[in-house]
Amino acid sequence: MQFKVMFVCLGNICRSPLAKALFEKHVNDSGLQDLFLIDSAGTSGNHAGENADLRTLRNAKENGLFFDHTAKKFTPEHLKDFDMIVVMDRSNERNVKSLSNDPADHKKVHLMRKWDHEGYAEDVPDPWYGGHEGFEEVFQILSRSTAKLMQELASD
Repeated sequence: MQFKVMFVCLGNICRSPLAKALFEKHVNDSGLQDLFLIDSAGTSGNHAGENADLRTLRNAKENGLFFDHTAKKFTPEHLKDFDMIVVMDRSNERNVKSLSNDPADHKKVHLMRKWDHEGYAEDVPDPWYGGHEGFEEVFQILSRSTAKLMQELASD
């Protein structure tokens, strides 16, 4: 049985697809790919059907990570179908939790930086309006956080 992890940001074109790709890399590097089902979505449907942001893809490539992505909107069914929902910021957290009144669903929702020793429980900044430095900062945050998350889940 696979443990299902969903990464969520606003548009599903910058942070959450990168978090998904990084988590997949950590899982694959550990040989645990059969144990996980990994996906990402956005709380806004504004970019549904689009590729990941070119700046995200360019920065990932500069860091040796290559991935394909098609954006989609997070739905109430995702809350039911996934074991863990990892959100990039508190706004995403509120939006996801607003889709259900079930306390069991709310317990599935976690801030990404819960696993970041350099910014515990802070928001992952949205790099959309920034330059290259913002995309690199997000890459480093998500790389640390997803590695720690994978280690924690693999030890369970």
